[in-house]
Amino acid sequence: MEIKIGTKEMLITLKVLAWIIFIGLCIEAGGMLFNTFFSLVINPIGAKKFWMQIDLSALMAYDKGYFLVVTTIMSIVSVMKALMFFLIVRLFHNKEFSFLQPFNQTLSHFVANLAYCSFGIGLFSIWGLKYTKWLSLSGTYIPSVEELHMGGADVWLFMSVVVFVIAQIFKRGIEIQTENDLTV
Repeated sequence: MEIKIGTKEMLITLKVLAWIIFIGLCIEAGGMLFNTFFSLVINPIGAKKFWMQIDLSALMAYDKGYFLVVTTIMSIVSVMKALMFFLIVRLFHNKEFSFLQPFNQTLSHFVANLAYCSFGIGLFSIWGLKYTKWLSLSGTYIPSVEELHMGGADVWLFMSVVVFVIAQIFKRGIEIQTENDLTV
């Protein structure tokens, strides 16, 4: 028995998955932003059980400025991940984009924006990695980069290069398609 899933069904499945991931990433980003504000302004004990039970109380006790920088970098990475999936969700609902003729400017801009977004995530992840390493040299306990949700900077940078190459291929394909449409 063979199960066949067509392109239309696969796109519907991907659309639902993109929405689920987007909502989850928005919750994560909002949780980090809220917990940063809560720990800095309302109750410093909130740093003990930061978002996803991360213990940043040692960093908060060491220096609130360093705490703010680390949590801001974490928040930026989370917001940029949510932005990537917002771009994906928006593509599925964009009236200018048609799956019947997918090679158009809308798709070209979409792929380029994904490349820039993944590059930004990679840069901020590297910055967070370097910053937390520097802080740990001062003797302050810092959770691992994976616990801080800033891991995989090299993967994000690699992905951005691959997606940027694909964006340039799409751009060139659209130029050729436009030239062919004009010559007919």
